[in-house]
Amino acid sequence: MRLFLAIELPTALLETLEAALAMLRAEAPELAWVAPPKRHLTLRFLGDVPGVRLEAVVAVAESAAAKHRPFAMEIGGLGAFPNFRRARVVWIGVAQEPRLELLHHDVEVAADTHGFGIEGRAFRPHVTLARVRTPLPEDRMRRFARAARKIDFSATCAVEEITLFESTLAPDGARYRKVHAATLAGGGR
Repeated sequence: MRLFLAIELPTALLETLEAALAMLRAEAPELAWVAPPKRHLTLRFLGDVPGVRLEAVVAVAESAAAKHRPFAMEIGGLGAFPNFRRARVVWIGVAQEPRLELLHHDVEVAADTHGFGIEGRAFRPHVTLARVRTPLPEDRMRRFARAARKIDFSATCAVEEITLFESTLAPDGARYRKVHAATLAGGGR
């Protein structure tokens, strides 16, 4: 099973974001735009996990969630990895919120405790909007970057659970199946 832990975004926020991106999508329709229901904030990608280890992954989510109360997360500001000139991924940012950082940290610690190790790279919270499969010509990327800077979108949403997803790769893109949801149960954080 190809698994990851994430924070789902509410449908209303996804719909509002999609409307705000209409002009940007028109500027570069050839990008691989992520369908709104598939947009999320990844906390930890686990990759291929044998089915017999599914209970351990559920335990990772439950352990981390038990230490946290629900909190608000702010979304806004478009960017690209590594940058707009050489974009491979276009994203909308997530504000550096201490509670989100702690949640991510606790997911990492729980993953290590349950034998999945620590990912070991910096947590850069974002929601992927599109992937650039074939680089656009430089002038098109400049126009796209200018259009992205004009998108004025910000929203706040409640973070109330960690969702475990299974991702199945298919020719038309990945399909996600919700496997488990661990409710932020109200520890001290």
